[in-house]
Amino acid sequence: MESDTGTMQPAQAAQAARTQVRIRQLLDAAARLMTTSGSQSVSMQAVADEANVSVGLIYRYFSSKQQLVNAVIVGVLDDMAVHVPAATAQVDDPIRRLASALEAFIRVVDDQRAAVLLTYRESHTLDAEGLQAIKDAEIRTAQPLVTALREANEQGMIRPMNVSVFGYDLLMMAHTWALKHWYFKNRTTLDDYIADQIAIALSAALRPEHRQNYTDLLSDLT
Repeated sequence: MESDTGTMQPAQAAQAARTQVRIRQLLDAAARLMTTSGSQSVSMQAVADEANVSVGLIYRYFSSKQQLVNAVIVGVLDDMAVHVPAATAQVDDPIRRLASALEAFIRVVDDQRAAVLLTYRESHTLDAEGLQAIKDAEIRTAQPLVTALREANEQGMIRPMNVSVFGYDLLMMAHTWALKHWYFKNRTTLDDYIADQIAIALSAALRPEHRQNYTDLLSDLT
């Protein structure tokens, strides 16, 4: 029951928080196992064992393994939809907002590397409706990048370009931290990867007359 102010009672809030922790625990366990073995080879009991919970608890939240796979994929997109706007909300300059958005994307990917890999590995197993929903959600998550690029373009700060395509290129740059982590982990740190990719992206996009305003973001290339 909600209080008169429309907020949760303390006991309800605590229960909701515990539920979210359990669900995240299950999703992380499923992502780890399914990334290694594929969803078809992983049983709900195996996920329960990995998460150190009862299999009955899994079925309290997910009626099938397919629903569990969907939830892992959607969870990544939900995190992006929360953390990227939060990282850019107070940034007025479109170039710095673009850099903040790209950093936030990469950090979400790092936090959920197994789930990102599972997205690529298992998306073909979704039904048509589920796959379309994931595609639509992914396109929406790229909007902070596209919006920042569009504003920068309108202000004459970047070279002429298809901002939708370049925005999606940047989203893929974030995904690459998970997709090729086996390569990058021995050659760079997360922070250096972020700085390098921001510098590379801005070096390609910025008009020469605006570069001096962002030397701190371009420092890895100067």
